[in-house]
Amino acid sequence: MGKTTGFLEYKRQDNRELPEKERIRNYHEFHQPLSQEERQEQAARCMNCGVPYCQWGKPIGRMVAGCPLNNLVPEFNDALYRSNRKQALERLLLTNNFPEFTSRVCPALCEKACTCGLNDEPVATKDNEYDIIESAFANGEMKPVKITGRSDKNVVVVGSGPSGLACADQLNKRGHHVTVMEKSDRFGGLLMYGIPNMKLEKEVVNRRIDLMEKEGVQFLSSSPIETKAQADALKKKFDAVVLCCGSQKPRSLAVEGIESEGIHFAVDFLTASTMSQLDHCEPAFSAKHAHVVIVGGGDTGNDCVGTCIRQGCTDVVQLEMMPEPPLERRENNPWPEWPLVKKTDYGQKEAIAVFGHDPRIYETSIAQIYSEKGRITAVDIVKVKMVRSEDGRMTMQQVEGTIEHLPCDLLLIAAGFLGCSDTVVKAFSLKTVRGNAEADNFHIEGNLFTAGDMHRGQSLVVHAIAEGRKCAEEVDRYLTKY
Repeated sequence: MGKTTGFLEYKRQDNRELPEKERIRNYHEFHQPLSQEERQEQAARCMNCGVPYCQWGKPIGRMVAGCPLNNLVPEFNDALYRSNRKQALERLLLTNNFPEFTSRVCPALCEKACTCGLNDEPVATKDNEYDIIESAFANGEMKPVKITGRSDKNVVVVGSGPSGLACADQLNKRGHHVTVMEKSDRFGGLLMYGIPNMKLEKEVVNRRIDLMEKEGVQFLSSSPIETKAQADALKKKFDAVVLCCGSQKPRSLAVEGIESEGIHFAVDFLTASTMSQLDHCEPAFSAKHAHVVIVGGGDTGNDCVGTCIRQGCTDVVQLEMMPEPPLERRENNPWPEWPLVKKTDYGQKEAIAVFGHDPRIYETSIAQIYSEKGRITAVDIVKVKMVRSEDGRMTMQQVEGTIEHLPCDLLLIAAGFLGCSDTVVKAFSLKTVRGNAEADNFHIEGNLFTAGDMHRGQSLVVHAIAEGRKCAEEVDRYLTKY
C-alpha cells in the first residue's frame, strides 16, 4: 500500500497551522492543507505493514488501538498516493459516514497504532482523510444518494449528535423512513454546540445535514422528549425508536460556594460562545477581561482555554488532578497501545504564545471558593494525590501546606459527565448502569434502542459514529427479521 519505499524517502508533514497570535483573532479553523504533491508523498509513507493495527479498533491494555470504525487506512492511502481519488473516497465512505468530522476532531487512534510510528513518525492518516473528503465536497462528488427500494418501516432517532446522525444515515440508506428529533434549535448535538468553531466550523455540520435531508432523512428541531406521555407516543407511532441523547449530566465539584455566580459547566460556556457566533450577538456570559480558572485537563478544558483567549480573558489557568504525563512512552505502555504521553493542544499552545507559559497545573484541584455579593472573586487551589484507603480503594486527598490563592472571575468546570439526562431516563423508564442506559447489544426492550455516549458513556466522536452504525444494524435486523 502506498509507495514501497515511501516511509524511507519522505518525512511526516502535518497540515500547516496559522501562527497562534494570528489565529486567535477569530474563531475560524486554522489548519492549511498541503499541496497535492505533498499530500501524495504523505500517503506514500503508508508502508504495507502486513498487519495494519491502524484499522483494528480493539482494546489493547487500557485503551483502544486503531480506528473504532475499522477504516481501511492502507487502501485509501494507496489510492490517494496513486491519485485515484474516486477509489480513495469509496474506500473511506465504506466504513465512515462522516470523515469531515473525524478528520477534524478525532485524536487519530489510527496514527497512534501505525507501524511506521514504531521507529519514526506515523503516517499522517488524519490529514489524508481530511484531504480526501474535502476535495470530494469541493469537486461536487458528494452528491445525494438516491435511495431505492423503500421499506414500509418508520424509525425515529432522538438526538442529532454523531451517533444519532450515523444511525439515521445507515437506516435511511437501508431504505427505512427516518426522522431525527433534536431538542436544541440546531442539529449536530456536541458537533454543533460542544466543539468550538476553530476545531469544527458549523458550516461543515450544516453541509452534512443538508445532504442527509436531500437523501430523505427528516429533521425536527426544538423537539425535546420530556414526559412519559411523549415517550409512549413515539414508541406507538414509530416501528423503532433509537435514543442517542448523549451523556448530558456534567460532573460538578463538591466545594462550598459552587452555586456562586460566575461558575459554569464547560459545555454551557462553549454552547453560549457558539450560539453568539451563529446568532451574531453577545454571549450569555463571557471570559472577557476575566481571570479564568478551568477545572479539567482534557479536550474540553483545552477548548475552553482557546475560547477564553479569543474572548479576551486577562489570564487563564487549567487545573488537572492527575500527574503530568511523560513526554515519551514508558516501558509499560508499549506500541500499539494508546500512548499515555503529554500532549500540548492548540489552546495550550495559544496560552503559551499569549501569556508566556503553559496554563496547566497538574495534581491540583479547587479547595475553596470565595465570593462577594454572590459572585465568585477568587479560589484556593491545592495539590492532591491518590491514596489507597483501608478498603483498598484509591481516593483523592489534599496535600497539606500546598494551598495557593488565585483571583477568579470565571470558573469553568470541565470534569467530565456522569451519564445520560435524568429527564430522558424518567420519560422512557430506563434502567441505568453507572449513569448510562442499560441495553443488550443496543436493544433496550420492545422497539426501543440506544447508542452513543448515552449507551457507552462520554467518549470520542469516532466511537459515537461506530456505535450509531452498529445500532443501526441491530435496528434493521429487528425491523426486517433478517
